[in-house]
Amino acid sequence: MTETADAREADRALKAKHRTMWALGDYPAVATQVVAGLGPALVEACGVKDGDRVLDVAAGSGNASIPAALAGGDVVASDLTPELLAVGRKEAEARGAVLSWQEADAEALPFEDGTFDTVMSCVGVMFAPHHQATADELVRVCRPGGTIGLLSWTPEGFIGQMFAVMKPYAPPPPPGAQPPPLWGREEHVRTLLGDRVSGVEARRRALRVDAFREPEEFREFFKAAYGPTIAVYRNIADDPERTAALDGTLADLAGGALRDGVMEWEYLLLTARRGTA
Repeated sequence: MTETADAREADRALKAKHRTMWALGDYPAVATQVVAGLGPALVEACGVKDGDRVLDVAAGSGNASIPAALAGGDVVASDLTPELLAVGRKEAEARGAVLSWQEADAEALPFEDGTFDTVMSCVGVMFAPHHQATADELVRVCRPGGTIGLLSWTPEGFIGQMFAVMKPYAPPPPPGAQPPPLWGREEHVRTLLGDRVSGVEARRRALRVDAFREPEEFREFFKAAYGPTIAVYRNIADDPERTAALDGTLADLAGGALRDGVMEWEYLLLTARRGTA
């Protein structure tokens, strides 16, 4: 194969791996039981109103898509993992939200230029491996003057620290893939979006998490429900010593963050307007 064909095949394999990872465990349980407050916060920051055309990229099971639809938006929820979209459809129906669901790669969105009034992502596009390609797509499908809204875990926050402590136990990332928590740095996102946007507003906030009373409860929940954590444990499944070490590290991390059964998970909420030029 040519170098270009090799690169395409490697990218397809990487996307297939990502699709499989997010289908592991029970991410919808994470979305509804732990981080449910994030979606409504992003929808509010984006100012979604009745009749707005909204695209939620890497929407998962609809943590932000469903609140956007309930706010009156004409919403398309897109994600690489169809299993998550299937759960989202049922959740939307149960909550009386009407929206569309479409399987899509954040780095190659199947929509025309300038289609949407609001393009948003809630701890979603940060996990796409090629950051610039993803940012280019967010800008492309947003109409001139429209809103781009992104909510991402910060490197310094609890989830960013969790990825840092799991990294030594994970397989090496493929060439060209960038760490997800970089999306939680304002300067990184500003660089990705460049002069194609204006009116950037970036705020660091914290999600109050009171789902876990003990550090081990957090660890076991994420080992069972959260795809990236499951994938790391599978990588070291044949090494009991490393598995025990990671168990201890995650419990220590959670123990250091728990205060009377509450943790604060920092995230970056960034909104911008696509330029009209």
